[in-house]
Amino acid sequence: MGILIKPIVTEKMTAEGDKRNRYGFIVDYSANKIEIRKAVEEMYNVTVKDVNTVSYNGKAKSRYTKAGLLKGRTNRFKKAYITLAGDDKIDFYSNI
Repeated sequence: MGILIKPIVTEKMTAEGDKRNRYGFIVDYSANKIEIRKAVEEMYNVTVKDVNTVSYNGKAKSRYTKAGLLKGRTNRFKKAYITLAGDDKIDFYSNI
């Protein structure tokens, strides 16, 4: 799983999959739309109609401890929303 890190399995994305045939994935931050399209088509044997990406920067976090103030950042990541063509479906629960 070089480009595709993990699928987004939430109530909202499950509803999107049922209504609009759209699925979400957490992907490698440096991957572009063409690489994401090829990875999804190869892994799930489907035809991808559209790819939309959203990049998130890490949030600044701080907390107070006995040792003093600790500062840091959460990791940055990228989401890809995949719209499938025709009657193609992705079943994330088939391997359970």
